[in-house]
Parts: sequence; structure tokens; C-alpha cells
Amino acid sequence: MAEMIKKRSQKAGLPPGTLIHIGEQRAEAPKITVIDYDDSGFQEKELKTVEECFPYKDKPTMTWINIDGLHQKDVLEKLSGHFGFHPLVMEDIMNTDQRPKMEDYADYLYIVLKMLYYNDKENKITTEQVSLIVAPHIVISFQEGLEGDVFSPLRERLRNDKGKVRKMGSDYLAYSMIDAVVDSYFMILEKLGERIETLEEELISDPGTETLHEIHYIKREMIFLRKAVWPLREVIGMMMRGESPLIHDSMKIYLRDVYDHTIQVIDTIETLRDMVAGMLDIYLSSVSNRLNAVMKVLTIIATIFIPLTFIVGVYGMNFKYMPELEWRFGYPLIWLVMIAISISMLLLFRRKKWL
Repeated sequence: MAEMIKKRSQKAGLPPGTLIHIGEQRAEAPKITVIDYDDSGFQEKELKTVEECFPYKDKPTMTWINIDGLHQKDVLEKLSGHFGFHPLVMEDIMNTDQRPKMEDYADYLYIVLKMLYYNDKENKITTEQVSLIVAPHIVISFQEGLEGDVFSPLRERLRNDKGKVRKMGSDYLAYSMIDAVVDSYFMILEKLGERIETLEEELISDPGTETLHEIHYIKREMIFLRKAVWPLREVIGMMMRGESPLIHDSMKIYLRDVYDHTIQVIDTIETLRDMVAGMLDIYLSSVSNRLNAVMKVLTIIATIFIPLTFIVGVYGMNFKYMPELEWRFGYPLIWLVMIAISISMLLLFRRKKWL
């Protein structure tokens, strides 16, 4: 987060619409793929230059243009110049720390999503910004190109003509992409749920400093996940309630379905957050109980030695005429008295269930 803020400070004082890439830098060229289809045909290919995208603007078929890599601003400038996108839209596309949102520009819709991945090797969540421009007969998606995407099942449905996607317009394609992103959240939550379950068992059996670090780490990831998902509810709500001609009334039922999925994701996140917060309280209580148990043992030991110390202190005084000093059985008797006192106190503590 600090690195992202540091990079964003580069834009200070620059005019609105200035294209500066904020995100992970990459050396390779952006990858541009095109899927062009209708209910009777399908074509998929990878383009070498952005200019090859231009003829698809006026084609009657449905076109999905996907761009992996946002670090070369000349690609976005050429694309924006030909399709007539607002400079502020291109600026937001290159600023990969945007929150999920939707903006209606009359001729097209601009949608920002957060695509999440779970890194099994490092046990952490990584995020990638996905920007969608939805126009008549065309959808353009912009990705950072970090770890692939979650749209592979959607591409397979397009290739094999499964479902309604080949027979529908750009609004259905945009819905399908949003639905794929939301469905991926459930897999992330499943992974986090497993980690939290394992952590709960460790918390009960033998909590340590590493347990506390893991709790704080998961707590930060839950905050990060909530920040990425929570605004998406507003985005889908705006799509349902909006009056854009790009979203047909027949799409409202599908949008309500993905809206319900988003609510389920948010509810699950809130539940897991409460569980993690409760685990932190359990950890603190466990540490406090262990400290109390140690102090209890030390207190019992000190209490037992108080009368013994008193007896030893009395007979340690250097007076010549003490009655028991000259008695033959004085020493063993004092030992018997001290042992009897210790045993009696231990029995008393056990009877009171202090041991």
C-alpha cells in the first residue's frame, strides 16, 4: 500500500487525463486478443498491434477485445483516439488502485472490478484491476496481466457455443465477466475459511507468537478483501437501476442474481472478520489465563513457605536462653512441624480447588 501511494504521488500537479501507469511495471509488450462472434460464427486471434483492433469498431458482430498490460500508454492513447474514449477513463484504467465503480458516458459504460487470486505457495491474496468498457457490439477489457485471469470458462463457452452468451449482446458479455469475477471470490473465501479453521485448532491447542502474527495477517487480508468487494454491490446496483440503453431490461434478472452472489460474499467476509476478531480475543484470554496459572502456582508456593519462614526466623534468633535450643529432639520436631504445616496447607488448597 505504501508503494502504491508513493507511485500515485507522481501525478501531483499534473493536468487531469495525464496517463501515468500506477502499478507493477512490466518489460514485455501488452498482449492483445480479440474474440469476434455471433450466433452463427466465432473467431479468436491474437493481434500484434493495437491498430488491428480498429476495424472491429464498426462490425455488426459482437467483439471482445482484451488487453493484458497497461504500462505502455501509447497503446491506450491510440485506442482512445480511435474509439473516442474520454481521457479521464484512460487515466483511471492506468491507475490500478481504483476502487470498483461504474460510470455512464452515454455512448459506453466504464466499469472497474478487482480480480483476486490466492497464492498457495505464499498463502496470500493478490489483486489485479480489471477495467471494462461496454459499448454497442463491443466490450474492451483491460488487465494488468499478472497471473492470467478468471475468464477461461467464459472463453470456453464462447468457443463451444454453450449457454446464451453467443446469442446475446455486450451487456450479457459484461455480466458474464462480472459473474466470473464474483464467483472467484467464493474460492478465495473457501481458502481463507480453511486457514481460519486451522488457526482455531492451533489457538486452542498451543497458541504462540506465530499464532498472533497469523491472526493479524489474516485480519489485514480480510480488510483488504472487504475493500475490494464491498463497492461492487454499488456497481451492480447502479447497473440494475440505471437507465442506460446499453443495458436491456432482460438483463435485470441476471444482474439481480450476481447482486445476490455479491451480498453472499460480503456476508461471508463479515462472518470471517468476526471470527478473526473473536480469535484475537481468545488468544489474549489464553495468554492471560496461562499467566494467571503461573502466578497461581507461584502464589501457592510462597504461601506455603510463609509459616515455614516464620518458624525458621524464630529459631534463627541468637538468644542464649531459648527453651527448645537445649532440647535433644528439638531439631527433628521442628522438621515434623514444618512438614505437617506444608501438607496441611496443600490439603486445604486442594479442598478449596485451588490446585
